[in-house]
Amino acid sequence: MKKQIWLAALGYVLSVAMLLSFIYWFMKNENFSESSFLLAALIALFLSVGWGYIIASHLLVPQKKTQEHLLHLTKEIVHELNLPLATIQANSSMLRRNIKDVKAQKRLTRIEDASKRLARLYDELVYTIKKEMHEIERETFDLKDLIEERVAIFKEQGRNPFIVTACTCMVHTDRIGFEQVVDNLINNAMKYSPKEAAVKIVISLPFLKIIDHGIGMDEGQIVKIYEKYYQEDSQKEGEGIGLALVKAYCDRENIAIQIESGKGEGTTVTLDLGEIVV
Repeated sequence: MKKQIWLAALGYVLSVAMLLSFIYWFMKNENFSESSFLLAALIALFLSVGWGYIIASHLLVPQKKTQEHLLHLTKEIVHELNLPLATIQANSSMLRRNIKDVKAQKRLTRIEDASKRLARLYDELVYTIKKEMHEIERETFDLKDLIEERVAIFKEQGRNPFIVTACTCMVHTDRIGFEQVVDNLINNAMKYSPKEAAVKIVISLPFLKIIDHGIGMDEGQIVKIYEKYYQEDSQKEGEGIGLALVKAYCDRENIAIQIESGKGEGTTVTLDLGEIVV
């Protein structure tokens, strides 16, 4: 695609150069006058529009067809993924009514938890696809409800305790993208903290703070923290893209992000939601 764009640009420049040469020749032979200038300009404009249309058609039409085909194919794949997931959820719900054995109930709970996780991944996949194809619609929701929902899911891991101080806070933004931001920040707070250390989440309008008492970072690490694939501790799980995605989302939604940290002192991430609070 880049090669095609460069070739098209070169062709357009050459065509404009030819048009300028033609205008120079025409006006030199016809002598300069208002009528001759207007005629030459109209011819140049007509030719440039035609050539521009040809170039645009050559570059954009195939790309649009490819995107439409990809979107259609993706919708089919996503639909097929949703069918077995719905089957698992429906059947596990029916089985729970008849199973009385405690161990079997625990196994069924693990299956249901896994299906919920798959459902979440399914929603994120659909979100990512839509985001690539067109702009995601924003919605208004209560940040307190979202935080409590996400914390409840992380509590199921049985790892860190949570302390949530939240007030009702209505925001207008891309909800799934914001959930991914919150999930990444909470996951990092847990990952770099002792299991017994509480993760604090505070909503104090217009700020959202996620505070941990983990290993912390020095100034050099804070500078690099938003770089894609950078990991503070290579022994920890993850691909090192979480905070890069967080930063990209915050930049897109005009959310200022600030990280305060010190070695052995934990980390505080503050999001200024002033631009999205309603």
